[in-house]
Amino acid sequence: MASFVIEGGHALKGEITPQGAKNEALQIICAVLLTDQEVTIDNIPAIRDVHKLIELLSGMNVKVTQNSPSSYTFKADNVNLDYLQSEEFSKQSQSIRGSIMIAGPLLARFGEVFIPRPGGDKIGRRRLDTHFVGLNKLGADFQYDTKKSAFTAKTKRLKGASMLLEEASVTGTANVLMGAVLAEGKTTIYNAACEPYLQQLSKMLVNMGAKITGIASNLLTIEGVQKLNGCKHSCLPDMIEVGSFIGMAAMTQSEITIKNAGIQHLGIIPRAFEKLGIAFRFENDDIHIPAQSRYEIEKFIDGSIMTIDDSPWPGLTPDLLSIILVVATQANGSVVIHQKMFESRLFFVDKLIDMGAQIILCDPHRATVIGTNRAHKLRPTVMTSPDIRAGVALLIAALSADGTSQIHNIEQIDRGYQNIDGRLNALGAKITRLN
Repeated sequence: MASFVIEGGHALKGEITPQGAKNEALQIICAVLLTDQEVTIDNIPAIRDVHKLIELLSGMNVKVTQNSPSSYTFKADNVNLDYLQSEEFSKQSQSIRGSIMIAGPLLARFGEVFIPRPGGDKIGRRRLDTHFVGLNKLGADFQYDTKKSAFTAKTKRLKGASMLLEEASVTGTANVLMGAVLAEGKTTIYNAACEPYLQQLSKMLVNMGAKITGIASNLLTIEGVQKLNGCKHSCLPDMIEVGSFIGMAAMTQSEITIKNAGIQHLGIIPRAFEKLGIAFRFENDDIHIPAQSRYEIEKFIDGSIMTIDDSPWPGLTPDLLSIILVVATQANGSVVIHQKMFESRLFFVDKLIDMGAQIILCDPHRATVIGTNRAHKLRPTVMTSPDIRAGVALLIAALSADGTSQIHNIEQIDRGYQNIDGRLNALGAKITRLN
């Protein structure tokens, strides 16, 4: 288990460019299974989850060529479905939740799939019902093997259907969408997720020859086609990393410019940080955050305490609530953080309380943060990263602390953030990696 040793209290300065979007890349890479032609994807982030998914596809005999550190070409013209029954596939797929998104493409193109229960962050129950119910409506017959803890499904051919998803699941929508593009007939998906990741996946599929309307809305209509072609695609900048850098700059009183931030795709994210009192300005597609000695949390119009919560797009992504919570600890004012989706995602706050943060964990979904207006710097401590986003929130806390902290299990951070220690050290941070 690797660790970070962080010497806190250093202001950062300079420019940083966000990596390619992690959540988009996982969907896009699974989509290469829909065609036997070459698909080239640029701006792929060099992170653990993406590398594991690429290794999984390689094991399935997908030809993978790395053109540059961030560009790959895939050709799935001789997929080995027998590999799905191997112990190696089981181990690989269980280590990354994104592996579930191979189900739609494999059912659409080959009519069968075997999926061990996927892994990922331990942030509470994460149902797979949306995936299986949606694909079942398209004609896939799913079975669960309790001994193998795995799902199997077969179909002669997927057929179009109308469906209303019970939840606007991003990965669930992606899986059903990828199944529908090769299904026979027309499919309508209502209450579909419409995050920029889904918009990008839809645009890529259209470039491959799919017929999709309603992109960027919660009602997708798909006319199935017989075959998809190859294409070239480039991933957006990672909006979660952009938000992380905004929060980090404010927390450490740093002057930072985020280059090529993909501002038009950030949605409500900048406004969420404005609610905390964080100042920044847009310069073309860059975001400049000045050094701020203090920032004050807004109140609602009637003077009541601000609440920041997550909701499906165009609402605030839940992936940023951990960042917003830690940044609020040094603000002037109070805020209620309401994490609706995952009941274990706020449990990392006990580590922040150990560092001197004033936080009341009201229940598994809500925490009240009483900002100290920098009256008391956070204390250094030793902690363990429980998941990707909480890990980066703890890293931000450590960077602002008065002393040296240590974070264990940084493999969780590496799953979603590319060379984060090297990139932040280039701005003046003091982070040492211990392997």
